[in-house]
Amino acid sequence: MPAVTLLTKPGCHLCDDARPIVERVVAEHPGATLQERSILDDDALREEYAEDIPVVLVDGRVHSNWHVDADRLRRALEKAESRA
Repeated sequence: MPAVTLLTKPGCHLCDDARPIVERVVAEHPGATLQERSILDDDALREEYAEDIPVVLVDGRVHSNWHVDADRLRRALEKAESRA
């Protein structure tokens, strides 16, 4: 099942906007998992994504950054589920 990771940092208003969208879409896919990680807790993530957050990863690959389109994320999860 698809693994979704939401990369954020405290005080990021775009992250606050993205979080409920990602949570809602992941909840529609019972086998999908969601993990939220702060880039401030990982030097490599901070270096790679500092200017791009929020970042949504699906199965470890960048799906989107800055803004999350719910329909596009849904399609990505459906595609990932079909590969499983």
